[in-house]
Amino acid sequence: MAAKNSLEHSFNKHDHSQCVDQVMDAADSYCAANGLRFTPVRRKVLELLLEEHRALGAYKIMELLGDAGFGTQPPVAYRALDFLVEHGFAHKIERLNAFVACVHPGEKYSPIFMICRSCQSVAEVHASLESGILGEAARANNFLIDKVTIEAEGICPSCKDRAE
Repeated sequence: MAAKNSLEHSFNKHDHSQCVDQVMDAADSYCAANGLRFTPVRRKVLELLLEEHRALGAYKIMELLGDAGFGTQPPVAYRALDFLVEHGFAHKIERLNAFVACVHPGEKYSPIFMICRSCQSVAEVHASLESGILGEAARANNFLIDKVTIEAEGICPSCKDRAE
């Protein structure tokens, strides 16, 4: 499993090759253990999503697949993205209509996405469904939360530093 990143770690400089290796290893292990085909196209799409901590739209992914020698038809990219999202290797960022690699594959949690409105970089952090205002509201209403995704928009540290 990938190591849990703090918000600072996700936005600030870090050993990015280590996160890429951890997520790719987790994807390989998960697919092998569950009898799933981690095809070259699926693998490449995940690699593309991992290359940067920013969301990529499907058309950008198709362009990058073409640059890498893969098919550029929409079904190729969308099937790979559907597989990655279904199995927890990627998330769709609704606000941007784009996708990011999951930094915690195989773990059960609700993500909070911090999206930089300037550079489109995305940090992913864990949210606890049991604590905080959501957990309190759910308990007060005898409601069982299955899944929550929060997307917060703002300015990342790099863009904030450039603006000052």
